[in-house]
Amino acid sequence: MTVAVEKYKEQVYKMSLRMATSGLVTGSWGNISARVPREELVVITPSGIPYANLQARDMVVLDLDGRVVEGEKRPSTEFMLHLAIYHARPDVYAVMHTHSVFASALAVARKPLPPILEDLAQTVGNGVAVASYARAGTEELARAAVEALGDRGAVLLANHGVVGVGRNLEEAFMVCQIVEKSAKVYVWADLVGQPAILPAEEVEALRSSYLQGYSLAMVRNFSLNERQ
Repeated sequence: MTVAVEKYKEQVYKMSLRMATSGLVTGSWGNISARVPREELVVITPSGIPYANLQARDMVVLDLDGRVVEGEKRPSTEFMLHLAIYHARPDVYAVMHTHSVFASALAVARKPLPPILEDLAQTVGNGVAVASYARAGTEELARAAVEALGDRGAVLLANHGVVGVGRNLEEAFMVCQIVEKSAKVYVWADLVGQPAILPAEEVEALRSSYLQGYSLAMVRNFSLNERQ
C-alpha cells in the first residue's frame, strides 16, 4: 500500500477512538471510513471489534466496488452504505455512522431534525431528513440513505442512527456531534414550547458562508496536518 493509504489507516483508527470516547457509539457499533484522494480506495473500520481493542493495522482497504484490497478483518457490515455515498457525492471524503441517543430517538420517531440552530444549518444545511427504513447492511439501506441525504451533511436512518459526512474525517465527526447536540436541543425545546425553525433564506446564507469560508480553512488545516 502507498504512504497515503497507511496515513489514512492511522487517521481512521484514531478517529474511531475519538468517536467511541465522545459517547456517540457503544461497544463495536457504528463505523467510519475515509476516501483516499486520487487512489479510488476507501479505508473503513472492521466489523465486530470493540474500539478499545482496535489497532491501525485492523483497518480494511476497499476499492469503490467493495472489493477488499488490503486487510485481514471483515469490513464494516455497513460498507455498502459508505460506498453508495461516495459514488453519489464526489465532494464527500469521510463518512461516520453513529448511534447517538437523541438523534437516534428522532430516527425511531421517524421525525426529521429541522434547521433550528446556526451551526446545524452551517454544517448540514436544510435540516436532517429521515431515510426510509431498511435493514442494516443492505443495499436497500444504502439507497434509502443516499436519497434522503441529498446534498446535505447528515441523514437519520429510521430506527437505527445517524450518518454524517464531510470533506475530511474531522468535518464528518463535527457534523455528528452537532447533529446530536441539535437533536437534544430540539427534543427539550419541543417539551417547553414550539421550536422555532430558521427561515429558508437564513439557512441558505449560513450554509453558503460556512462552505465558502470557515470550513475551507478547516479543510486546509486538516490537509496540512495530514502531510506532516
